[in-house]
Amino acid sequence: MQTERVTFLTTPDTKAALAARAAAQGVSLGEYIRRRVENEDDVTPQQEAELAALVEQVNEAVPRMETALDEMSRKLRTTHQEVDRLLREMGARR
Repeated sequence: MQTERVTFLTTPDTKAALAARAAAQGVSLGEYIRRRVENEDDVTPQQEAELAALVEQVNEAVPRMETALDEMSRKLRTTHQEVDRLLREMGARR
């Protein structure tokens, strides 16, 4: 089998993270990267459909989350104003 060398640049932190992942799997850094690259293309149609379903669920959930966060923010602001008012009435705050 003939092989060729591929070189790429990365940050020291990324290289260390890749090396740690490789060590955790008991393989060399080169073998780890080869496996990751080869497996990247092995997405089955079922996995792709599952991912598409997850993306759809997230897209549906985000507006609800934004609404909930906006409501929570309003409630916190109102509560803060009420606590501030009560503390001023008690003379604990100017």
